[in-house]
Amino acid sequence: QVQLVESGGGSVQAGGSLKLSCTASDTHILTWGWFRQAPGKEREGVAAATAAGSRYYADSVDDRFTISQDSAKNTLYLQINSLKPEDTAMYYCAADLAYIKYPLKPTGYNYWGQGTQVTVSS
Repeated sequence: QVQLVESGGGSVQAGGSLKLSCTASDTHILTWGWFRQAPGKEREGVAAATAAGSRYYADSVDDRFTISQDSAKNTLYLQINSLKPEDTAMYYCAADLAYIKYPLKPTGYNYWGQGTQVTVSS
Protein backbone atom coordinates (compact mmCIF):
# COMPACT_ATOMS: atom_id res chain seq x y z
CA GLN A 1 0.00 0.00 0.00
CA VAL A 2 1.45 3.32 -1.09
CA GLN A 3 0.76 6.29 1.13
CA LEU A 4 0.79 9.79 -0.26
CA VAL A 5 0.94 12.92 1.85
CA GLU A 6 0.26 16.28 0.26
CA SER A 7 1.16 19.67 1.63
CA GLY A 8 1.59 23.23 0.50
CA GLY A 9 -1.97 24.33 -0.04
CA GLY A 10 -3.40 27.44 1.51
CA SER A 11 -5.36 30.62 1.05
CA VAL A 12 -3.72 33.21 -1.16
CA GLN A 13 -4.70 36.29 -3.08
CA ALA A 14 -4.91 36.30 -6.83
CA GLY A 15 -1.50 36.68 -8.38
CA GLY A 16 0.26 34.74 -5.66
CA SER A 17 2.11 31.45 -5.94
CA LEU A 18 2.02 28.10 -4.22
CA LYS A 19 4.17 25.00 -4.41
CA LEU A 20 2.35 21.82 -3.59
CA SER A 21 4.27 18.76 -2.43
CA CYS A 22 3.37 15.09 -2.40
CA THR A 23 5.62 12.67 -0.58
CA ALA A 24 5.25 8.97 -1.20
CA SER A 25 6.00 6.04 1.08
CA ASP A 26 7.17 3.91 -1.87
CA THR A 27 10.24 4.38 -4.02
CA HIS A 28 8.91 2.44 -7.03
CA ILE A 29 6.32 4.88 -8.36
CA LEU A 30 6.33 4.95 -12.14
CA THR A 31 3.48 7.39 -12.75
CA TRP A 32 2.13 10.13 -10.58
CA GLY A 33 0.12 13.23 -11.04
CA TRP A 34 -1.85 16.12 -9.69
CA PHE A 35 -5.60 16.38 -9.93
CA ARG A 36 -8.01 19.00 -8.67
CA GLN A 37 -11.66 19.08 -7.83
CA ALA A 38 -13.68 22.22 -7.34
CA PRO A 39 -17.03 22.15 -5.53
CA GLY A 40 -19.72 20.72 -7.76
CA LYS A 41 -17.26 19.71 -10.46
CA GLU A 42 -15.61 16.48 -11.49
CA ARG A 43 -12.04 15.71 -10.58
CA GLU A 44 -9.77 16.77 -13.40
CA GLY A 45 -6.19 16.07 -14.25
CA VAL A 46 -3.76 18.95 -14.00
CA ALA A 47 -0.32 17.49 -14.64
CA ALA A 48 1.47 14.16 -14.49
CA ALA A 49 4.98 12.82 -14.56
CA THR A 50 6.64 9.46 -15.04
CA ALA A 51 9.80 7.88 -13.73
CA ALA A 52 11.06 7.88 -17.31
CA GLY A 53 11.00 11.67 -17.30
CA SER A 54 7.85 12.36 -19.28
CA ARG A 55 5.60 15.19 -18.22
CA TYR A 56 2.02 15.84 -19.17
CA TYR A 57 -0.18 18.87 -18.75
CA ALA A 58 -3.89 19.16 -19.23
CA ASP A 59 -5.04 21.36 -22.09
CA SER A 60 -7.05 23.33 -19.55
CA VAL A 61 -3.97 24.51 -17.66
CA ASP A 62 -1.47 27.01 -18.93
CA ASP A 63 2.20 27.61 -18.29
CA ARG A 64 1.45 28.84 -14.78
CA PHE A 65 1.66 25.20 -13.69
CA THR A 66 4.92 23.25 -13.48
CA ILE A 67 5.25 19.68 -12.31
CA SER A 68 8.54 18.33 -11.04
CA GLN A 69 9.83 15.47 -8.96
CA ASP A 70 12.69 14.70 -6.62
CA SER A 71 13.32 10.98 -6.79
CA ALA A 72 15.74 11.05 -3.88
CA LYS A 73 12.98 12.44 -1.67
CA ASN A 74 10.14 10.44 -3.25
CA THR A 75 8.38 13.76 -3.70
CA LEU A 76 6.29 15.24 -6.47
CA TYR A 77 5.76 18.98 -6.74
CA LEU A 78 3.32 21.30 -8.45
CA GLN A 79 4.35 24.92 -8.73
CA ILE A 80 1.44 27.24 -9.47
CA ASN A 81 2.17 30.87 -10.30
CA SER A 82 -0.13 33.82 -10.90
CA LEU A 83 -2.95 32.08 -9.09
CA LYS A 84 -6.49 32.88 -10.17
CA PRO A 85 -9.77 32.45 -8.28
CA GLU A 86 -10.73 29.72 -10.72
CA ASP A 87 -7.75 27.69 -9.46
CA THR A 88 -9.60 27.26 -6.18
CA ALA A 89 -10.03 23.54 -5.58
CA MET A 90 -8.90 20.58 -3.57
CA TYR A 91 -5.69 19.34 -5.13
CA TYR A 92 -4.97 15.65 -4.99
CA CYS A 93 -1.83 13.67 -5.63
CA ALA A 94 -2.17 10.26 -7.24
CA ALA A 95 0.39 7.56 -7.92
CA ASP A 96 0.77 4.12 -9.40
CA LEU A 97 3.46 1.47 -9.55
CA ALA A 98 2.89 1.04 -13.30
CA TYR A 99 3.10 3.27 -16.33
CA ILE A 100 -0.39 4.55 -17.02
CA LYS A 101 -1.58 4.92 -20.58
CA TYR A 102 -3.61 8.05 -19.86
CA PRO A 103 -1.88 9.71 -16.92
CA LEU A 104 -4.20 12.72 -16.83
CA LYS A 105 -7.24 10.56 -16.23
CA PRO A 106 -7.96 9.68 -12.60
CA THR A 107 -9.24 6.18 -13.33
CA GLY A 108 -5.81 4.67 -13.90
CA TYR A 109 -4.37 5.39 -10.48
CA ASN A 110 -4.45 3.04 -7.52
CA TYR A 111 -3.19 5.37 -4.81
CA TRP A 112 -4.46 8.75 -3.73
CA GLY A 113 -3.58 11.31 -1.13
CA GLN A 114 -6.08 13.08 1.09
CA GLY A 115 -5.78 16.34 -0.79
CA THR A 116 -4.61 19.83 0.00
CA GLN A 117 -6.95 22.82 -0.34
CA VAL A 118 -6.04 25.77 -2.51
CA THR A 119 -8.22 28.84 -2.12
CA VAL A 120 -7.58 31.95 -4.20
CA SER A 121 -9.33 35.20 -3.39
CA SER A 122 -9.73 38.08 -5.78
